[in-house]
Amino acid sequence: MPVPLRILTAALFMAVATEAAAADSVNALEARAMAALAAVQARADARLAPFATDGCSGGLSAGWAVLAGRLPAFGRTLGGRPPWEACCVVHDLAYWRGPARDGVARRLEADRGLQACVADTGRARAAELARRLDVPPEQVRVAFELAAEVMYAAVRLGGGPCTPFPWRWGYGWPECTPGLVRPRDGGDGP
Repeated sequence: MPVPLRILTAALFMAVATEAAAADSVNALEARAMAALAAVQARADARLAPFATDGCSGGLSAGWAVLAGRLPAFGRTLGGRPPWEACCVVHDLAYWRGPARDGVARRLEADRGLQACVADTGRARAAELARRLDVPPEQVRVAFELAAEVMYAAVRLGGGPCTPFPWRWGYGWPECTPGLVRPRDGGDGP
């Protein structure tokens, strides 16, 4: 028996409304964390630590290096570091400084930049890597695009400010706790 159009329409509306509500919750949490980061950055004793990077965070560069060391053919073919590692370093530079002012938009821009850079690296190196791997260039491009999507999702999920992770937005600043500062909205105050 076919599902009536009004039921399908209602289900679609519920799915869109649920996704919008979830996005609003995530945005509210990030805004609260950005406010806490802003408070840390405004402290007279807060100092930005010297820039440091681990390449691609979350163990990606470290894991790649281990694979390259243990599987010599992997290392000879793909190198000892991820081919998109320069993209990660540029992304780390944005995250290290992690400005709280317009931080939500700046973080999104940095994350989209990482995603685009990884995909662009695949497009630029597709012919070369296709020869080395003996696969069609399109397969290389698709693999890099998939890696770009996964990396984007990972940084969106785990890279917010005031998290316990060393790769958080504003990791060059002293740690912050988002529950201690509320954005000024006419509510109860800080």
